[in-house]
Amino acid sequence: QAALPIGSDKDLQSISYLPALVLGYPPPCLAWEGANTLPCIEMILQRWSDRFPAMKLHCNLPSFLGLQALCGGVALACELNRSSASSEPAHVRFLRWASIASGSSLALQLAISYMGLEAPFHKEWEENKDPNMTFREEQGKTKLVPLIPKPKVGELPSTPYTKEEVAKHDSREDAWVVINGYVYDVSRFVEKHPGGWLPIVNMAGKDCTDAFENYHPAKVTTHMLPCYCVGKLTDYTVAPHVAEFRAVRQELLRRGWFETDMRFYWKIGTSLFFEFVSALYLSLGGTNVPTRLAGGFLMGIFWQQLAGIGHDFGHAEGTHVMMVDHAISSFCSSLMGLSTCWWKRNHNCHHVTCNSVEHDPDIQHMPILAVTPKIFAKPFWSTYYKKWVSMDALARLLVSYQHLVFYPMMCLARFNLYQLSWRQLLSSEPIHYRKTEICGMLIYLGWVAKVALSMSSPAESIGWLFISHASAGLLHVQIVVSHWAMATYHGHAYNDDKDEWYTTQIKTTMNVLTPEWLDWVHIGLQYQIEHHLMPRLPRQKFRKVTEMVQPICEKYDIPYHYVDFYQANKETILALKETAQHARHSKRGSHGFYESALWDGMQLVG
Repeated sequence: QAALPIGSDKDLQSISYLPALVLGYPPPCLAWEGANTLPCIEMILQRWSDRFPAMKLHCNLPSFLGLQALCGGVALACELNRSSASSEPAHVRFLRWASIASGSSLALQLAISYMGLEAPFHKEWEENKDPNMTFREEQGKTKLVPLIPKPKVGELPSTPYTKEEVAKHDSREDAWVVINGYVYDVSRFVEKHPGGWLPIVNMAGKDCTDAFENYHPAKVTTHMLPCYCVGKLTDYTVAPHVAEFRAVRQELLRRGWFETDMRFYWKIGTSLFFEFVSALYLSLGGTNVPTRLAGGFLMGIFWQQLAGIGHDFGHAEGTHVMMVDHAISSFCSSLMGLSTCWWKRNHNCHHVTCNSVEHDPDIQHMPILAVTPKIFAKPFWSTYYKKWVSMDALARLLVSYQHLVFYPMMCLARFNLYQLSWRQLLSSEPIHYRKTEICGMLIYLGWVAKVALSMSSPAESIGWLFISHASAGLLHVQIVVSHWAMATYHGHAYNDDKDEWYTTQIKTTMNVLTPEWLDWVHIGLQYQIEHHLMPRLPRQKFRKVTEMVQPICEKYDIPYHYVDFYQANKETILALKETAQHARHSKRGSHGFYESALWDGMQLVG
């Protein structure tokens, strides 16, 4: 501490040393013996906080770039002083410098956050007491708008309809939906829907108020919805538990929690850059096989973490501008090799039809595995893949042992995502940023192949590819444990108050209990319940929102499943094992395919 006195000419000098000190890497101009890094960081930041109490780091790009430049400059100076005589290739020295700089920057940002030097971000609104007004969000910012949007000219149609009449309009060519008690004919918009036609068709003929409100910004409700209105529902009611869940959403909007604090993503972005360049440094600059394979492991962690960005921005949780967030996610295809176009089509359908046997693509994995005996009870038509799904002899063999090969499959699951991405990009279906993603995917294949082939032998290249994809398999485990052990059902949900939006999402999803300091590892996927209830809510708010959702579930006896990561894996394996046992005892039906004995019992056959 004596080496860092407070003074007008010393304060700036002390803070400029911080990035190097964070890593225990003394700048060449500072004599340093036996320093304890963390107290030193706290001392520096506390001195600045005490000396300039009005100084807070605000959410702006210049401050972030300033931190990056500061850390990069110090790291570069240290690197030049340390390796000026090094015989390493220039690209390896650059990767080491980039790793030190980004690691220092990340540590500095985390330290600033830890010391409370970040300015408050969210703006709270006064409580809304007008029942005809409601809070909605536009680009993440809360707006108070009319509950029922009015057309620019005239009034909304008041033709009366019943739920039974609306339910008849449930096809791709004839789609009606109910939103806040009004009936809308969206048939002519189905093919234009940015989220694909499947979500609308799966909600057609039903009350989709909560799905619509949680997926769309205010401008869609205000400017687009009125022109599709055809009348009003005469028997529209809101269940008490639904009203309370909606009140939670209104409170979150009142607090401004839907607006994204970009300082969070600056930290995540710095962390991702650190992981990426460090993985490349170890892979390309490692002097032995274990070091290079460690680079492959770290590359897989980078892919797993980058998927969190793709997931967030695919849900427009970033800027909350759909096309901007989509473009950012599409750009990421050059780094992670997965198509945002494919993911959004798949994931939007998954959210709306969560764990539906016929409609949710995330539980349709025959002939490799089946998450429930309902999958092979009888052949069914997959509305997503547009094919019949049934159990033949090969599927029966594979499913019978699925619980034993679950984790090896997860290690290789990323290769399946590659082929799904390419199938979507090369399809004739209209999608956004097709050319951008194709170029990004080709770039990804190029640099991954270059790194893999730089290994010292073909065996090491294969080992690098396997280890990198196996460590990235953590992502697949995190995704499936939240759903595969939960309730499944046939057909469509949202038929009455027992399977409306909130209840269906909670029954088909579980949360994973993790300590707060591990939230970054799970990239928000540990709070799948809150994410499914409000997909546009930024993930850094999920932990606090659980405290608002759980009491409602307890009050209305809605099963809220919340277990640790080990228990979530255990329940998933047990569910797969139970299904495997049903598969072993399945028999060939009259149609030529194997079917579950469970079906015979349900139908009282024999």
